[in-house]
Amino acid sequence: MAEYKIKDLETLTGIKAHTIRIWEKRYNFLSPERTDTQIRTYSDEELTLLLNIAILNKNGIKISKIADLSPQQIAQKVWEIRGKHTVDNSTELLILSLIELDEQLFNTTLQKIINERGLTGAFINYLIPFLDRIGVMWLVGSISTAQEHFISNLIRQKIISETDKLDIPDSFDNPVMLFLPEHEWHEISLLFYHFILRSKGLPTIYLGQSLPYESMLECVEKLKPRVLVTSWLTAIDERFILNYFANLIKDTKDLPIYAGGFQIETFTEKLPKEINRISDITVLDQVLKAI
Repeated sequence: MAEYKIKDLETLTGIKAHTIRIWEKRYNFLSPERTDTQIRTYSDEELTLLLNIAILNKNGIKISKIADLSPQQIAQKVWEIRGKHTVDNSTELLILSLIELDEQLFNTTLQKIINERGLTGAFINYLIPFLDRIGVMWLVGSISTAQEHFISNLIRQKIISETDKLDIPDSFDNPVMLFLPEHEWHEISLLFYHFILRSKGLPTIYLGQSLPYESMLECVEKLKPRVLVTSWLTAIDERFILNYFANLIKDTKDLPIYAGGFQIETFTEKLPKEINRISDITVLDQVLKAI
């Protein structure tokens, strides 16, 4: 069973720690354990309860009224809201779908956001914060590898589905070539880059996960891309990443290279100046100028 500190609950639920303490004292919603140093710790069940309370409160039910409900009544009211939820409830519902491995809830919630905000708005305003919160849950040991894979694959499927709805370019001459290096399997960011570029009508070739370096160079020779786009998330030796990009610049004859991901952020100051860092999606607009 995971143990959350009150700051973790604040991050995961969006409810301020000060408010959680007030609710805890006034309404006895939660009964945290305390460490030897008197730090509050909370359980998975208390996280789920707080998420449900947040959903009810966002839907106009006063905290004093919620306090009069039993846990079963709270769950029933949340169940009713789930069928007609608004985007405002989406963050809590996404986390609940992860905890409960509820594919239907996740897909319904995400599709509602996409219908109202588009995939770009959904990704920036909801999925990125959601993935950050998954990181918190991973660190405190509250989700398993299976749960992380479950939700990552659902996100992956949704981005691919939305990309498939876009028009296929008439010509693929000198495309944007997207790939992950051979150690990298986390492709959600790269899939999103692909969606953004294809939505702008650019010819794109998506080569996916863990592409061996020599195979990548063969594709460069064959496809004659104008731009390379990649993403690096997995922790990697500093010497390896610096050598990789130094060789990439040399072997691709100074093709424009765009790279995003946590490892790019980590080594920004040490990477060759020729590497264009994807700090946000507006950077991808620069790719248009290179086509």
